[in-house]
Amino acid sequence: MTLPVSPSWSHLKLSQDADRAQLAAHFKASGVRDVECLFADVTGYPRGKLMPAASFAAGSELRICQAIPMQCVTGEYSYDPVFPDSDPDVRLVPDLATLKRSPWASTPRYLAVHDAYEMDGSLCEFAPRSVLKNVVARYTAKGLTPVVAPEIEFYLTAAMSDPAQPLASPLGKGGRPEVGQSAFSLNALNELAPFWDAFHVAIDGLGIRADTWLHEVGENQYEINLLHGDPVAVADQAFLFKTAAREIALQHGLNAVFMAKPIAGQAGSSMHLHQSVVDAQGRNVFSNADGSASETFFHYLGGLQSCTPDLMLIYAPTVNSYRRYVAGSQAPTNVQWGYDNRTAGLRVPVSAPVARRVENRLAGADANPYLAMAATLAAGLAGMEDKVQPTAPVEGNGYAQARGLPRTFDTAHEQMASSEHAPRLLGERFVRGYLAVKALEHYHYLNEISAWERRYLLPQV
Repeated sequence: MTLPVSPSWSHLKLSQDADRAQLAAHFKASGVRDVECLFADVTGYPRGKLMPAASFAAGSELRICQAIPMQCVTGEYSYDPVFPDSDPDVRLVPDLATLKRSPWASTPRYLAVHDAYEMDGSLCEFAPRSVLKNVVARYTAKGLTPVVAPEIEFYLTAAMSDPAQPLASPLGKGGRPEVGQSAFSLNALNELAPFWDAFHVAIDGLGIRADTWLHEVGENQYEINLLHGDPVAVADQAFLFKTAAREIALQHGLNAVFMAKPIAGQAGSSMHLHQSVVDAQGRNVFSNADGSASETFFHYLGGLQSCTPDLMLIYAPTVNSYRRYVAGSQAPTNVQWGYDNRTAGLRVPVSAPVARRVENRLAGADANPYLAMAATLAAGLAGMEDKVQPTAPVEGNGYAQARGLPRTFDTAHEQMASSEHAPRLLGERFVRGYLAVKALEHYHYLNEISAWERRYLLPQV
């Protein structure tokens, strides 16, 4: 449910008395008590504060610690010197185009995605939304507009109370769990109809522009494609999509799981990113006037090929991520490109010239959508600027080509840490902070004793 004012509240700056009064009156009439002032942290998890609706409408200033956007998944914080010892504040400023009714709240509540600004008025370099906005600004300065459309995969599982146990399939309306062989089945989609009905209502209310829905290869694995658009707006939608899926799933006794490889023996979950670029006249710069592929298109591909190996820690941010990259699984193991070839990391779908695009198949569902989009767009732009030539398109089985990508978390971390590309594309301070966070998470992981170790080593060593 959106605010009943056409076209939206995005025109408000919360600076004029009439605007503030209009918003406050709506909140009061609707019984709205709070606004979720949220943003995506480095993992893509929602952080922020609840603000009284009246204070939000009045344009009250909201601050939060600068370190919060770089909070580890474990709740820890890095002490790398790139983060000030003083632990300063940043301002949270709402993007009013995202101001919507919260579909999961038990009482009337709104939410808004926020930007983090330093006290000097600059975007906080550690906030993922800032990283993407800075990349898009580099396109804008050249009179170009990038266009992105993500395909997001995830699992629905039964409620999980013991993290030491494997995830299990939920019971469907037939009273039994799914046992496989349901790829692209509409019947399987209907098995969990109460969740899907509620989820449809939720994402419609949040303004998330979904396209097709399908059952994927894994048991209770699904894919939803979002419509193409402005990268920041689409990243907001992907962020809210994942948040809504988790919240609505919990309301139905389920878990929405976006891990890259949550279940042994089942398919991994990806976030494929379709991307193109248009000029000031709205023309796709990947196509010439005669409909053929442009040099710009090939340079964009060349940039993706040359920069992507250094950016794998963005697309695959955790130790679990690297379990997904298995030959023959349609998860790529290199940055080869090919026409309509799903064995390549970079696929060029069959399309009309106006829709010529590249599908980056590397990112897992666990990747932060702001950062994944920033990485792929920055790499493509670098290729356009440096006129990087790609390899010849791969034909046949792309898995027969050399791997060409980091195989493990450690290797990906080391490659980003020594990269000349990553700081140039994503910002030196962000990359340093990101590496520090990921190193701390990995250190925490190394202190865990796994079920594999107990199963095999306990009785035999």
